[in-house]
Amino acid sequence: MSADYDVLVIGAGPGGYIAAIRAGQLGMKVACVEGNPYDDPKGEPRLGGTCLNVGCIPSKALLASSEEFEKISHHAEDHGISVTGAKMDVAKMIARKDSIVDKMTGGIKFLFKKNKVTLVNGWASFVGKTDAGVQVKVTGAKGEEVITAKNVIIATGSKARHLPGVPVDNDMICDNEGALKFGAVPKKLGVIGAGVIGLELGSVWRRLGSDVTVLEAMPQFLAAADEGVAKEMQKIFTKQGLKFNLGVKIEEVKTTKKQVTVKYKDADGKDQQMVCDKLIVSVGRIPNTDGLNLEAIGLKTNERGQIDVDAHCQTLTAGVYAIGDVIRGAMLAHKAEEEGVMVAEILAGQAGHCNYDTVPWVIYTSPEVAWVGKTEQQLKAEGRQYKAGQFPFMANGRALGQGDSQGFVKVLADATTDEVLGVHIINSHASDLIAEAVMAMEFKAASEDIGRICHAHPSLSEVVKEAALACDKRQLNM
Repeated sequence: MSADYDVLVIGAGPGGYIAAIRAGQLGMKVACVEGNPYDDPKGEPRLGGTCLNVGCIPSKALLASSEEFEKISHHAEDHGISVTGAKMDVAKMIARKDSIVDKMTGGIKFLFKKNKVTLVNGWASFVGKTDAGVQVKVTGAKGEEVITAKNVIIATGSKARHLPGVPVDNDMICDNEGALKFGAVPKKLGVIGAGVIGLELGSVWRRLGSDVTVLEAMPQFLAAADEGVAKEMQKIFTKQGLKFNLGVKIEEVKTTKKQVTVKYKDADGKDQQMVCDKLIVSVGRIPNTDGLNLEAIGLKTNERGQIDVDAHCQTLTAGVYAIGDVIRGAMLAHKAEEEGVMVAEILAGQAGHCNYDTVPWVIYTSPEVAWVGKTEQQLKAEGRQYKAGQFPFMANGRALGQGDSQGFVKVLADATTDEVLGVHIINSHASDLIAEAVMAMEFKAASEDIGRICHAHPSLSEVVKEAALACDKRQLNM
């Protein structure tokens, strides 16, 4: 008996569909299983996973729409443009978001056909192993079938973490899915969790008129970010109108048909209460391994619900790999994509590669926050000697011309070798600017290397150059 496929990918999110496409490009016989319809009108599986359907892509569409509304309503006058009575059609904004999602998910189907990837509709669970390979049962609308593959890649992603005793109905109390499809702008919006999702979605509805209050359990704001960046962003968000309560403990959440009441203890242990029209629960995500029947192939999840893998994403069971949100590391779509490509290339006999030290982080607020590598607090904790260079966008002509001069670029480099150890950016184009830093760190560049590269003038990228030069106190425009 021979295997049906060389590679079977479970899950068609960013990691899964990219792994399937790359394996197809490398000449392997590939299938990808996906069962989640994500409210598809025909009830068919929607490709792209959380990212394309109810995460990265739709949230960025709403962020863009809300930013345009805020610019027209509050900042057009700075350019000599008079605008009165600007209104937001929420239904049209949501429809635009949905059309972008439809286009993107449909594009993956085209890419599957182009690269000869077979799409299998249904939900996968492991059956066991045979001499031919790994057996996987797929349960779909047409019944069950058992597929045998030489290699299996688990790419089932993650789902929103919910709080005990706080039932998410995606109407009054919402996770990321419900928060992307409000029918109207809530007058008062509560957000539990000051992480990436909470800040992005809170920003969307704040710009459209919501009074937004964010409750965060951690005593520090944006604890994962560089301390200087976190401090500056808290100031910016507060100035924009977001309200933050840090170090809180949620005690009770009650819902009526018209409002949600959250009782909590503040950082001083005092009883407080927040009443809002809608509540977004944004307290992280957990690996999605339900129903996989991992035990059938000798696997189990660890204490964090993750599947343990080695440096090349292979599990303890030969021929079975796992990538993305179901394993250790950052829950980021681009990290999953890199792992998917790495695994596919390893299976083809190539030297697959994924450098976790150069995976960038981005928060798509306005301004954006992006960073790669070490923070100052991490370097201090390690006892590593470093030098820092920082340059503000308010000293950059292009930024001033665009009316977008908030933030700065900070470059951290080794005190002795000058190797770039981390780069941190606050700017509305930070997600694009960080790519230069990722490239520099991937090739072990020194801060001097960035400083000696010719950057176009006038451009925002000049701030990256100036920050690199500032590591040796030789910035030119300040």
